Amino acid sequence: MHRRPAVSSPAARSDNEVVLSNIREVARLAGVSVATVSRTLKSPERVLPETRDKVNAAVEQAGYRPNLMAVQFRSRRTGNLVILVPTIANTFFARVISGAQQAAQAANYRLLLCDTQGREDIEREFAELVYNHQADGVIQLRAFDPFTAPFPNAEYAPIVNACEVIQGGRHPTISLDNRAAAKAMTEHLLELGHRRIGLIKGPKSSPLTRDRVAGYQDALLEAGIDCDPALICHGDFSLQAGHDGAAAMLALPERPTALFCENDEMAIGALKRIKQHGLRVPEDMSLVGFDDIPFAAYCDPPLTTIAQPAEVFGQTAVEMLIALIEKKPLVQRHVVLPFELTLRGSTAKVNEDL
Repeated sequence: MHRRPAVSSPAARSDNEVVLSNIREVARLAGVSVATVSRTLKSPERVLPETRDKVNAAVEQAGYRPNLMAVQFRSRRTGNLVILVPTIANTFFARVISGAQQAAQAANYRLLLCDTQGREDIEREFAELVYNHQADGVIQLRAFDPFTAPFPNAEYAPIVNACEVIQGGRHPTISLDNRAAAKAMTEHLLELGHRRIGLIKGPKSSPLTRDRVAGYQDALLEAGIDCDPALICHGDFSLQAGHDGAAAMLALPERPTALFCENDEMAIGALKRIKQHGLRVPEDMSLVGFDDIPFAAYCDPPLTTIAQPAEVFGQTAVEMLIALIEKKPLVQRHVVLPFELTLRGSTAKVNEDL
């Protein structure tokens, strides 16, 4: 009795069968062999330029994304690491990059820096370097996964998320307990007798903003103080946002006696505006920041702030990423770094005479 051979449905076909079918289509369109397509994709330097151009054009026409990830990450590496930075103008991120660069260099890897301006299209474009075997992995410093659609087989792509972490994300992370840190700073101001504490927030979309606002509110709640919406001002972590936010606070019928800025740059901008208004820091208004950037210690007065180990963020991210690339076990998948309340001259007990 003769039986007809079973025909697999597309859903039942293995990944290898699908890949083989797709690569045959690329070979047909390019007019070359399957072996030549494979060689072009894996080792383009071994193929004549005209052949490489034909294969690349066929790949585009067929919409083919080679499933080389598992093979490449097991056997071949470029020595390149991509770091996606929301803005290199931010002093805190500059310190993170410095730590990452030192760690990458020590491990004989190169760091490819991308200033994304927080744009998803740019982040995906640079993440694609991993798919094109031009980089081995990605460090993302923003709460966005660049390996979402249209990338298939993203589970093979090594990526570490640091600083602004994706809530419930699948990637290894390095973060700070921003909620606890903001609570500690607000408690410091409360201990000095301040009850009207203004807050200049970061960008609405940032998880850092969400957590730092929550910490501020936690401290007020525990002190039995209602959170006054008029004392919360939107910002964007820039010097100008601090300047503008302080102006808004000073224009209130009853201004705050202390001002908490969610990063040091906004605090420095606020300091200028407070002085322009003819007030003294901390005699007339206490002022605090977050990050402990180098400029914080050189303000007049020096800025009370939350110190977080920026360079360690970069160093740890690189070490974790290299472990993923080299298939080594991670000691921790989610690292929370310590913070420190750094007290300087910009805070004092509330002036009861005001």
